[in-house]
Amino acid sequence: MNKEITPCRDLLERNGYRFTAQKQRILEEILIANTHLSVKEIYERVKEKHIGIATVYRNLKCFETLGIVKEINENGMRYYEKRIYSGQPLHIHFKCFICNCIIDIDDYTSDLEYLKINRKIEENSQLEIHDANIMLIGICPKCREDKEKCQGQPNIDV
Repeated sequence: MNKEITPCRDLLERNGYRFTAQKQRILEEILIANTHLSVKEIYERVKEKHIGIATVYRNLKCFETLGIVKEINENGMRYYEKRIYSGQPLHIHFKCFICNCIIDIDDYTSDLEYLKINRKIEENSQLEIHDANIMLIGICPKCREDKEKCQGQPNIDV
């Protein structure tokens, strides 16, 4: 069993959830993924084990409630990333509007600037902020390169 699974299993059981083979399989896919996964992508990875899409949705909700995963909702699409072992409690996301990939922006300086803004908002509004979803939208390097290669080529629509 993956060493990251055991603490997740313990957390689930402490909160009254059974640790089923389906939960384990879904967790394994999330924990080994080096990217943000949609429900459909997770389902595609586990369906050969006879795990239905409703089971994927139900377990993701459970994992989110316990802080194992974080849901990122972008234009009605839900993506999930591991939260429990992320090592990045705050990070900024970038979504390419061509290929729809989501990339974590690992920029310590930007994170610190956001935290300053966060603190100022809390001071000025008496709010207590626990989390944030920051999504930048544009074109990723791969799509930008593909687009530049296609410039000047007839009948190519990128």
